[in-house]
Amino acid sequence: MTPLRLLADIGGTNIRLAWQDQPDGPLHDTRVLPCAQFPTVDAALSAYLAEVNIATPREAAFGIANPVTGDAIRMTNHSWSFSQRAVREAFGFERLVVINDFTALALALPLLTPEQLRPVGGGEAVPGAAIALLGPGTGLGVSGLVFPPGSSLGVPLSGEGGHVTLAAQTQREFDVLGILQERYGHVSAERAVCGAGLVDLYHALRRLAQRGGKEISSAAQVTELALQANDPLALEALELFCGFLGSVAGNLALTLGARGGVYLGGGMVPRLGTWFDQSPFRARFESKGRFQPYLATVPCWVIDPSATPALFGASRALDIAGTDA
Repeated sequence: MTPLRLLADIGGTNIRLAWQDQPDGPLHDTRVLPCAQFPTVDAALSAYLAEVNIATPREAAFGIANPVTGDAIRMTNHSWSFSQRAVREAFGFERLVVINDFTALALALPLLTPEQLRPVGGGEAVPGAAIALLGPGTGLGVSGLVFPPGSSLGVPLSGEGGHVTLAAQTQREFDVLGILQERYGHVSAERAVCGAGLVDLYHALRRLAQRGGKEISSAAQVTELALQANDPLALEALELFCGFLGSVAGNLALTLGARGGVYLGGGMVPRLGTWFDQSPFRARFESKGRFQPYLATVPCWVIDPSATPALFGASRALDIAGTDA
């Protein structure tokens, strides 16, 4: 097969890569590479092409965990920075499209099958209504999909909703966010609802409890302490995390009028398994006063990350760019 498209989903921790031999074709040689192993995005792309032993495809599309506002890309949660023009010229791509990673994921939402989704409450999606998308991983990605008349695949929204100001709902949350404010100044949603945010929540609770003990440096350690060792502070940190995620998701659903449903992407929520279904997420999602009945009908789903949907979304971005041209 002759490679046509190189596709990449670039997060703050990993880069996922695959290639297609035709538009809408299957993904070949999907790989997940740690970003920290490579000094530049060029090095990661070159390593992948060498590993799978294919010629450089003619086209490429990247979804990246970062705003895309011009030629220069400087990642928020990783050290990579690059010029789109320079990458295109270095690899000889005839076309290169770079979009936000959650914009790419939003483009893939209409392609997801029921087997790739796990429902978390709510009623039935309203056909043609807006869809909301968010997901915690290294950062907090936010996007959405709206459907103009006659559109079945939708138009993605590109923004940085993970950096909206996070609000507390209880005194305990006020106390925790006060500690985060001391450290960061502005406390965005991403400061609490991401991998590093879960760690910060845990340490803030330790400080409030004046508790010593082992230092924790990763979200996986907090999750293991909570779900395997039943550590009360780790469990409370995880509950705070899910509650904050529910509040942010509810805000997004109200802002977009997302009666088409709310999709949860990213790497963290799927790892919580069915525990997440009983977490504070759904109650906090609906906890919007007079609009609780409105949100109670909105379905939420957790996306199975093994389907690598953002890569298909990146491919769709090439099709859209070709149509616009």
